[in-house]
Amino acid sequence: MTVSVAQKRADFRKLHESGCFVLPNPWDLGSARLLESLGFKALASTSAGFAWSTARPDYGLSCDDVVNHLHVLCAGSDLPVNADYENGFADDPQGVAANVRRAVDAGVAGLSIENRSSDKAKPLYDNVLAVERIKAARAAIDSDRSGAVLVARCEGFLVGEADLDATIARLVAFAQAGADCLYAPGLRTKEQIATVVKAVAPKPVNVLVGGAPGFSVAELAELGVRRVSVGGALARTAWGGFMRAAKEIAEHGTFSEFSNGYPGGDLQKVFAQRG
Repeated sequence: MTVSVAQKRADFRKLHESGCFVLPNPWDLGSARLLESLGFKALASTSAGFAWSTARPDYGLSCDDVVNHLHVLCAGSDLPVNADYENGFADDPQGVAANVRRAVDAGVAGLSIENRSSDKAKPLYDNVLAVERIKAARAAIDSDRSGAVLVARCEGFLVGEADLDATIARLVAFAQAGADCLYAPGLRTKEQIATVVKAVAPKPVNVLVGGAPGFSVAELAELGVRRVSVGGALARTAWGGFMRAAKEIAEHGTFSEFSNGYPGGDLQKVFAQRG
């Protein structure tokens, strides 16, 4: 690594001040290095992508697993890394704070905390507890003046509560609790996105693009979105190519899908640059 953690955090904060940037989501160091070679300015981890690479489902990882993974990504890339940190791997604020400090110590430039609970019967945290969790994360980040960016997420649209007013109320409360950036995955329309951007302004908004209906970066920028992430979509795309080729071999005994693979020589060039 040639860029210091402090510099990566400063660069990451600067990205949130104006314009619109994309945070592609690598799932291992190889995919991180490839994305870095394409000129992206920052990266975000993906809990789903990393979990699948270890033969586990999304939300099947421990805090230790993720922290170790973040150490690898942060140490192996010169780009700022935002951690997909699930719910902080704890329900109580004190546990969230302790685990946030672990992520900061791993070198992340930012991290996202979900308000999706571990209780399937009640998938979102009570509003008061949700705010206390963000306050605890904020205090943990500020305890050593790390400068890491805190992203607060509201998963209402992912767990069956497609209530824009309720989502906005939570995001506004999270902003007031100290979140630097707000994120409501699952928004589907330009009107929803624009309403969220306006409601939490001047705080920046992250939008997830994982498939249809898709928006271009230019379209999201016009709506005032500051940053765009893709979650596990790149990992799913990679697995898609793998499975198509493997199924062709298993079912037909042919190998034509190999022609769609990325050139090995080009991969060699990227990975030989830093060893």
